Amino acid sequence: MPVSPARIAAFEILLAVEQRDAYASDMLHSPRYEELSAADHGLATELAMGVLRWRSLLDDRILPYSSVKLERLDAEVLTALRLAAYQLIFLDRVPGRAAVHQSVELVKRARKRSAAPFVNAVLRKLGGSLPVPVIEANSAEELARSSAHPRWLVERWIREYGLATCTRICTYDQQVPPTSIHVPQEAEGAVQKAGVSLGPGYLLASARTVIGNEALDHIYEAGASIQDEGSQLVALLLGEGKHFLDCCAAPGGKTRLLAQRNPAATVFAAELHPHRAKLLRKLVSAANVHVVTADACNLPTPALFDRILVDVPCSGTGTLARNPEIKWKLGADDLCDLQQRQTAILQAAIERLAPGGRLVYSTCSLEREENQQVVERIVSQQSSIRLVDCGERLRELQSTGELVWQDLKSLTSGPYLRTIPGVHRCDGFFATIFEKI
Repeated sequence: MPVSPARIAAFEILLAVEQRDAYASDMLHSPRYEELSAADHGLATELAMGVLRWRSLLDDRILPYSSVKLERLDAEVLTALRLAAYQLIFLDRVPGRAAVHQSVELVKRARKRSAAPFVNAVLRKLGGSLPVPVIEANSAEELARSSAHPRWLVERWIREYGLATCTRICTYDQQVPPTSIHVPQEAEGAVQKAGVSLGPGYLLASARTVIGNEALDHIYEAGASIQDEGSQLVALLLGEGKHFLDCCAAPGGKTRLLAQRNPAATVFAAELHPHRAKLLRKLVSAANVHVVTADACNLPTPALFDRILVDVPCSGTGTLARNPEIKWKLGADDLCDLQQRQTAILQAAIERLAPGGRLVYSTCSLEREENQQVVERIVSQQSSIRLVDCGERLRELQSTGELVWQDLKSLTSGPYLRTIPGVHRCDGFFATIFEKI
């Protein structure tokens, strides 16, 4: 029996994540795998993302049956074991014999033929003792183990949010998140005509939740775009303006929304990396958007802007449901390095803010180092700005009917916007509004 294209794809993607610091979601949508059938692409997605979500738990299940410490196994061998273990535990529709056989064949295909008997023996022992995991939360250690999260991350979330909310975050991270799109009113008919089934948004009137697994590439042509509702809400905090700057613009969801909401304005979109700037130009074709490849700290224009979005590069811990590999790449020491970069970008952006203008600083992180600490540091250093309570802007959005979520208190923490995975059905975002005095 040949190895299925879906399993080959998942195996290759998982190895790329392990060995080349790749991101599974990017690879799944890369040209290399666009020829997969819809069924194979769906299974490859299920396998790759499932293994990444549950990696530590899979390792815990494999370890008792391995005569070799897992850290000493070749990456190809351990990846094949994890793929089979995920199928044996979570996929009832996949026969156990098929899962084992396919992983053995993957090892052979990866030129690790001598390890094939070992993989076969481990998986056959493993197959009879695999209850579906239940997330338990009596302690940080138990929650980390049962929800397949690093303990250091769970411990800091418990300190920040409490055990109950931390449990909701971890539970949400282990599920396939909803696919949300931003749909301008004039585009909804075209999206539905294209055969995409839509449900209402959870936070926003202009958002829709995709029902089913239809291909969504064509929705951009209809005027809609794939974008998490938390991300959409961050962009809406800026309000109306004439001259916008999006400092770290790729992949372009927020840029596109700003341009659509302000068709008479100019939107200057900066992106440091050339390949991401190229993607931005492809996804955001509005005539009022000007894309430039540049460092946000050294923009090639002396202009001032009345609206600036500073959605900085961050740890991404609010997006683990979509990017589970972050759990296994990130370390606590990384947060200090990120904070330095984030502070520098925000300081540079404030210099470009016109008097009376507004700036939104945001991350998709749940970590205080990247959020409150950056804001507090800037406020202590800059006398030309003041904080605007995000609750004020949320009430404005609610009064116009744009914000349909009723519990505004759950969306704020002091003057800040705060979406929390599991509390809200979206990624975790932090945002604050600055105004130039």
